[in-house]
Amino acid sequence: MLRKLAILIICAVASASVPMLYERNPELFHGLFKPGDEPRLAPQMVAKAEIRASEPETEILLGRKVRIAADPNGHFNAEFRLNGRGVDALVDTGATLVAMNRSTARRVGIKIMPADFKYTVKTANGETRAAGAIIDRLQIGRIAVENVEAVVLDDDALEGTLIGVSFLKRLAKYQVENGALLLVQ
Repeated sequence: MLRKLAILIICAVASASVPMLYERNPELFHGLFKPGDEPRLAPQMVAKAEIRASEPETEILLGRKVRIAADPNGHFNAEFRLNGRGVDALVDTGATLVAMNRSTARRVGIKIMPADFKYTVKTANGETRAAGAIIDRLQIGRIAVENVEAVVLDDDALEGTLIGVSFLKRLAKYQVENGALLLVQ
């Protein structure tokens, strides 16, 4: 009976330790659980993989830190999650707010009515009308910020999504080091 109790305690301690060990060294676990034989990829999948290999790398670090490598033009592009939906975005320290176009807002569940476009904003392309919005949850890696102020522009006024200071100021730190943008929560 005592032996069974000791085994039960050892199993409980080991299972409780696994998440902590994974957070400290996820590469170890990925290496352990990697399948021995890689499946063959269809030619169109190989082409996509080669295209993605040239994109900037986003590295999720220990704790609540993310490092985004600069692309060849020096921009910091990464996939963020807005209200749980993946969105490719450019980090723009010159943008006061997170900015997205109407199509992206619709896709991430932000409802905008024509009457909501009551603000005038200055962009790199000139002045345009904008609607105020709140992103319930904006996330990259393990970093998550709730209730982030944003603006929504018409599709022809903004092609992509910009992650502005309304998100960045809610982090403990953001800085460029060694050609990458470090985000820390």
